[in-house]
Amino acid sequence: MIARPFTIAIAGAALLALAGCGNPADRGYQGWVEADLIFVSPDESGRITRLTVREGDEARKGELIYTLDDDLQQADLNQNNATLANAKQSFDRAQSLSKTGSGTQANLDAAVSALRVAEARVETSKTRLLRRQVFAPVTGPVQQIYFREGEMVAAQKPVLSILPPGNMKLRFYVPEPVLPKLAIGDTVRVTCDGCAPDLTAKIYFIATQAEYTPPVIYSLDERNKLVYLIQARPDRPTALRVGQPVSIFPMPKTPEPTPAAAGAKS
Repeated sequence: MIARPFTIAIAGAALLALAGCGNPADRGYQGWVEADLIFVSPDESGRITRLTVREGDEARKGELIYTLDDDLQQADLNQNNATLANAKQSFDRAQSLSKTGSGTQANLDAAVSALRVAEARVETSKTRLLRRQVFAPVTGPVQQIYFREGEMVAAQKPVLSILPPGNMKLRFYVPEPVLPKLAIGDTVRVTCDGCAPDLTAKIYFIATQAEYTPPVIYSLDERNKLVYLIQARPDRPTALRVGQPVSIFPMPKTPEPTPAAAGAKS
């Protein structure tokens, strides 16, 4: 099983309707919701024999989510078990001969080496067999299923994807004059159509390199301006949906008290 993160960048065409006049800060900075999905793949190719979840189901970390046919892996284990049995017999014989002085140390060393290799191969076969049962690597809703029961899936090919709530993020752009007012760890207010009025997010990434305003958020007064990408983690990720357009409003910071003011209070 291989789980690899992948970014979904769905920037809804609805943002094109945001063009207009006025101060951008008054209507917020336009952005959208993205997610880093976890793709769950098998180590080896095979046919899916059982699928225990459907799209939208909550997958729990450590729970079985699908199984693959294991005939080849079981046959490999049986073969390596037979090889191990022969290696044990050869080792016992070489050890007995060595004790009586009839065998050489070289023969005993070779038997020991063969036994260790056979044991390692058996353990490898057991691991391959166990991995025909695939368990959820994280907790979260199943976003999409790419293969169904009875279908063949290649090694490293995702069977399904899971979205942990903590992998939701907001992406938005701000112009250079606004950049000094924002810092990693700052809280921003989030609004969107039909959303709760008290949504917030915390900034965790600020780009160090400028770029042109992405076409998806072009407006008459932003076109061809250099902006900086900012990413934030929502405090209530389940209240948002991937691809949803949002508006971001920086929240005013509480000024730190001056030494004189602090002394007056004391």
